[in-house]
Amino acid sequence: MRLEKSWRWFGEKDAVKLSDLKQMGVEGVVTALHHIPNGEVWPIDEIQKVKDKIESHGMRWAVVESLPVSEGIKTHNEDYDRLIANYCQSIENLGKCGIDRICYNFMPVLDWVRTDLHYKLESGGEVMLFDFPTFIAFDAFILERPGATEDYPKDLLEKARKLFEQMTDTEKEKLAYNTIIVTQGFINGAVDGSEPDYKGRFLELIGKYQLIDRDQLRKHLAQFLQDIIPTAEKSGVKMCIHPDDPPFPVLGLPRIVSTHEDLEWICNAVDSPNNGLTFCTGSLSVNRDNDLVGIVKTLGDKIHFAHLRNNTFLKDRSFHEQGHLYGDVKMISIVEALLKQQLQRKVSGRKDVRIPFRPDHGIKMLGDYNRNANPGYPMIGRLMGLAELDGIQSAVEYSMNKSPKERTAV
Repeated sequence: MRLEKSWRWFGEKDAVKLSDLKQMGVEGVVTALHHIPNGEVWPIDEIQKVKDKIESHGMRWAVVESLPVSEGIKTHNEDYDRLIANYCQSIENLGKCGIDRICYNFMPVLDWVRTDLHYKLESGGEVMLFDFPTFIAFDAFILERPGATEDYPKDLLEKARKLFEQMTDTEKEKLAYNTIIVTQGFINGAVDGSEPDYKGRFLELIGKYQLIDRDQLRKHLAQFLQDIIPTAEKSGVKMCIHPDDPPFPVLGLPRIVSTHEDLEWICNAVDSPNNGLTFCTGSLSVNRDNDLVGIVKTLGDKIHFAHLRNNTFLKDRSFHEQGHLYGDVKMISIVEALLKQQLQRKVSGRKDVRIPFRPDHGIKMLGDYNRNANPGYPMIGRLMGLAELDGIQSAVEYSMNKSPKERTAV
């Protein structure tokens, strides 16, 4: 039994239409109510409108991505009680509409980071790059975050300084704007791009974490889970946390969803089948100590959603995204592990046998250059990824169904 083919759709403003997705063989749509401000309740009628549109095209709303966790929940500020009540009400409303999976993250201030949104591959296609020295240049010399120069090794800081000195004012502004606004704007970012002093506002939000270290943020996540999982259980909704991207500290902010041990801690913080994981190969693989196949084998029963993406690793903890078959992530072994996890679920009698997956990001190519899309979300590049991943599944299924004699035959 194959993984459920899903696709991230950004609503009516998305250049890719629901009718397009049906032609691509997509079974499940991954989307959100992007027009609802962070911290507000998702009304039943708004949820139902989107669900009805998706189902009218013969697909289902497979995963909510994302139901944003407000900064006030992450910092556990004075507005926490209102925010958590609204979050629980949204979970309940989604459950009433038959939506059974919610992807979310607990990354402080910044959801994900890339330093170049148009990195050219040898093929001529474009992907996104995270260059760590360039990011340090942004943090230490453009943003001038207090204490930033103390957070990095001296050799990388010196590389960053040289890069900064070579940048024009336009390049500096573009790097800052892309990091704070462009990559965050379509995912309910913490800073509104209309603010004139967006860098100042960004620094203000970072400053709220001065007294929140890794242990304290873990306590806040544990409290969040204790408060929402009973509602998720009652509503028949599975919560699946997304890993940090990248999976190491940035901007002096704590990271708590970066390692195998982190994922185990989260699953144990509230022992419930409704407390689970989004298994993102692109994010987790950047921490080279993570054994992705090992994570599936040990925590596979808690994986409710999968993002499948490949990376090419560079020096200095840098990386660029890659086609789904061609990178340093062992995608074939990972898909095989996920398919075996589904078999285990079937044997054990679980109802949620199939794991929705989506081709996470893709190479910008061909007609993608003539189509507006959010960073990382070209249509043709993702469609190629979906086809490649489906091909992997076909090959793995064929191999798994062969007899031992057939598998060893030359």
